[in-house]
Amino acid sequence: MLTTIISVFVGVTLVCLAVLLNVRSLRRALISRRIFATYKRILPQMSDTEREALEAGTVWWDGELFRGNPDWNKLLAYPVPKLNAEEQSFMDNEVEHACALVDDWQVTNELYDLSPEAWRYIKDKGFLGMIIPKRYGGLEFSAYAHSQVVTKLSTRCSALSVSVMVPNSLGPAELLLHYGTEAQKNYYLPRLAKGIEVPAFALTSPWAGSDAGSIPDVGIVCRGLWQGKEVVGMRVTWDKRYITLGPVCTILGLAFHLYDPDGLLGSKKHMGITCALVPRDTPGADIGRRHQPLNAMFMNGPTRGKEVFMPLDYVIGGPAMVGQGWRMLMESLAAGRSISLPASNAGMAQLTARTVGAYARVRSQFRMAIGRFEGVEEPLTRIGAYTYMMDAVRKMTAGAVDLGEKPSVVSAIAKYHVTERARQVVNDGMDIVGGKGICLGPSNFIGRAYQQLPIGITVEGANILTRSMILFGQGAIRCHPYVLKEMKSAYNEDAEQGLRDFDEAFFGHAGYTIKHGFGALAKGLTGSHFVSVPDNVAPETKRYYQQLTRFSSAFAFLADISMLVLGGELKRREKLSARLGDILSMLYLCSATLKRYESEGRQQADAPLMHWAMWDTMYQAQMAFDGVIANFPVRWIARFLNRIVFPLGHPYDVPSDRIGHQVAKLLIEPSASRDRLTAETYLPKGENEAVGAVELALLATIEAEPIEARIRAAEKSGALADNPEANVRDLAHAAFAAGIVTAAEYALLKRRNELRDIVIRVDDFPHDLGRSRQQPLVHKAAA
Repeated sequence: MLTTIISVFVGVTLVCLAVLLNVRSLRRALISRRIFATYKRILPQMSDTEREALEAGTVWWDGELFRGNPDWNKLLAYPVPKLNAEEQSFMDNEVEHACALVDDWQVTNELYDLSPEAWRYIKDKGFLGMIIPKRYGGLEFSAYAHSQVVTKLSTRCSALSVSVMVPNSLGPAELLLHYGTEAQKNYYLPRLAKGIEVPAFALTSPWAGSDAGSIPDVGIVCRGLWQGKEVVGMRVTWDKRYITLGPVCTILGLAFHLYDPDGLLGSKKHMGITCALVPRDTPGADIGRRHQPLNAMFMNGPTRGKEVFMPLDYVIGGPAMVGQGWRMLMESLAAGRSISLPASNAGMAQLTARTVGAYARVRSQFRMAIGRFEGVEEPLTRIGAYTYMMDAVRKMTAGAVDLGEKPSVVSAIAKYHVTERARQVVNDGMDIVGGKGICLGPSNFIGRAYQQLPIGITVEGANILTRSMILFGQGAIRCHPYVLKEMKSAYNEDAEQGLRDFDEAFFGHAGYTIKHGFGALAKGLTGSHFVSVPDNVAPETKRYYQQLTRFSSAFAFLADISMLVLGGELKRREKLSARLGDILSMLYLCSATLKRYESEGRQQADAPLMHWAMWDTMYQAQMAFDGVIANFPVRWIARFLNRIVFPLGHPYDVPSDRIGHQVAKLLIEPSASRDRLTAETYLPKGENEAVGAVELALLATIEAEPIEARIRAAEKSGALADNPEANVRDLAHAAFAAGIVTAAEYALLKRRNELRDIVIRVDDFPHDLGRSRQQPLVHKAAA
């Protein structure tokens, strides 16, 4: 009897609960209304600039990763970006010639600028108008072509690459294309395309820094005289710094807050951030002097103006776009983050992989190439695998832009992680090169890259800010299928409609969280072995897809629990938010790496690069999970999360030394894999160029190694014991004199020694370090 009563009670309770949850009007009245009121009370206030930043851009593959069950067929179906015939010809000819025109040492230590010939060439050949449509005289290149060009130029000289990438990135041309009036487009775009106008964009103010929404620069709507007539215009005061191409620009894009105290444009007093185009010769505009960004020597400097009057026609888009500047900037920022910075830093990584790998084979100690030492193999492995992954991210993200996406979260991931990995790659390169790397001079092929790395880390949103506030803070809202809907419902002025929208989103969100909690646990208990993946992936990558799906599901659950428990407090817990952003980022980096491996035809010779990069990044994702759980403020929930995410312990440890050895080996000898890894590196011919010399020395070293092995065997046997020349430097001559090597072999060894000495030499200078403009005194190669 008691059992029957309990059964009836449970049944009635479940029926009532089912009715309550499924009859929406009843659910809204009894449950959702109270939750909605609490939600609106605890939801942190959001400024207009924050809201516009969140709503800017598009959600792309990041949305799939955030939803916990990525559709890998969708990833594999994304078209692989390719150059068309015109773009390939430009790479093979104009880009090659532009690189040949520039000597980095001359630029950074003698001219402090590109040569007049180089400036003229990049203007005349359309480098500054790659993104401008052909109908305006531009090249109309794809985002991928833009990325390829900047990558290659970056392997030659940062001043060259930056001078090209800035006009094609966030600046007047980009903003005019999307928002300019027809008159503005017709006048400025042809002039920008041909280099008649040199653009710069002024956003950053001394007191705002990375908080660009807080710029103190102000414009006041007023009446004034313009070209002899009284017109409604703006009196603008600004003080900007870090403006790339500012010192040489002829047209300045300017962002400022615009106010209309007298109501000349309407009732609204604060019109919002506005973007204007200001010709250099506008009365009162002070272009200023120049900064010196870590000896990179691209033009960069401050600009100022005090109550400079300009007509409303200077506003990009005309009077209709007054106050729309922040949205314009946020929607266009993806170009700089998606293309320019990943490209320039990937270029530095390619140069490092190419030159340092060769140097590690040419340079020997203890009678063995230093690249064969396990201690050196470790940084060589990072250089190779990170370069492979960085380039995968660069290409996939540029491809998204060509698909019409404006991937705000993905572009931030690409910017942050490519620049950070470039820092690691070049630092590792410096460790291997050692003393040669720390002495600047014409023969130093890595010193300037090391010196200038912090520039990419700092610009387009400092990396600390990007990691701690954007990757997850923006990603959680933009990519999540329900969070943005919940937030919008709270801001809805129609309270009842807001409640209905919230009810739908909230209960959808609850089901989503529960589903991924159970999914993460199930995948953890089964080691993700039963996760379905596409049949057409490479067999050697199947487990990565399965484990990425598991991590995506766990991330979705962890992110939801974090937002549920911490609410608005999560915004202030930047270290926790940063680690959640790390997980999302690692999933994206792995996705790009797998996409590259498939799109390049599953090159088995490149598999060690892919495997090490994947394993290392999955391990880092695992550590990020640990970081969130270990620091979760509610400890009993943290223990619960650990049981869900890692029910059987950690699936990953550090990458294998065996695979690392294979990666390092790829860098120290010529191969198709090495060529693919460093495909965009500019390779000058001849031993008078630092990069050319190390390329020649590598080939000569490999050719000489069998002969050297024979000499060492003779030395060990005592065949050279009585020869006074049998020392490290003169061993080849002694072997020749003893008849151990032929004349042809001796000539080959002498040539190898000449090239080796060119590669390992260090430049020296007069005591005044060249202030007298003397040429550097360079040691001659030993015979």
